[in-house]
Amino acid sequence: MRHPGLVVLSLGSTVLLSACQMNSDAQVERALKDINVIDESNLNDVMLTVADPGEAVNYFTKALQENPDRIDLMRGLAKSLIRAQKPTEAADIWRQTINHPEGTLEDRVMLADALIRSNQWDAAKAELNQIPPTHETFDRYRLEAMVADSDKNWKKADSFYEIAAGLTTKPASVMNNWGFSKLTRGEPAAAEKLFIEALTYDPSMFTAKNNLVLARAAQRKYDLPVVRMTQIERAELLYSMALAAIKQGDVAVGRGLLQEAIETHPKFFEAASRSLEAIDANVQL
Repeated sequence: MRHPGLVVLSLGSTVLLSACQMNSDAQVERALKDINVIDESNLNDVMLTVADPGEAVNYFTKALQENPDRIDLMRGLAKSLIRAQKPTEAADIWRQTINHPEGTLEDRVMLADALIRSNQWDAAKAELNQIPPTHETFDRYRLEAMVADSDKNWKKADSFYEIAAGLTTKPASVMNNWGFSKLTRGEPAAAEKLFIEALTYDPSMFTAKNNLVLARAAQRKYDLPVVRMTQIERAELLYSMALAAIKQGDVAVGRGLLQEAIETHPKFFEAASRSLEAIDANVQL
């Protein structure tokens, strides 16, 4: 004897199991998708920070070919091109981001940065002029200061450097750039103070140490400043100071500093040795 009710019940159970299976599959698929997004995000971060610049460029180029509308990949490629010392190509990608529906004012700031790196100062200035004054970010004012410097608008440059320094907890690079600006204007004492301040924020910044030595040498202060330095750095700073002294006509002082640099360096200091030989040859002549 047949039992229709049981058949219906069986079919209902089958449908229910099928629906549960579909829901389960959908959940698994969503979970896997979430994991892939996380993995990709982590990989993107790695490529932008510690990966070889050329490898990062290849990675983001391929990813962007597969997903041409993703602005995060555009930004990743542009930043990687900057790291790979290809600012002109980076500028082309940043232009794509500012034309993207999700483009932001900060993308335009980064375009200006790439233009400055490729020595397109007028174009960079034009991009910065399109950014409203309400967009107050560290990078924006850092670039504004550099553009003002290039125009020799010292008052505006000083104002922008000061604002930029106040918008970051790591102002060492800004202080260093500001100090170099002062040095090129012929204000070595003011430059010296800014380089010292830069080193209080980042004692390892060799560029600031070297600029500090140049600022002191411009004032004919031929002793090394009291800053943290390795033995190799000490030799290189003595070498920089020696060249500055020679350029200013203090040849005897420069010769002594070259000799000290050679004796200080833990290995053979070829550049200093060549300079010393050149001076001795000229003296003999």
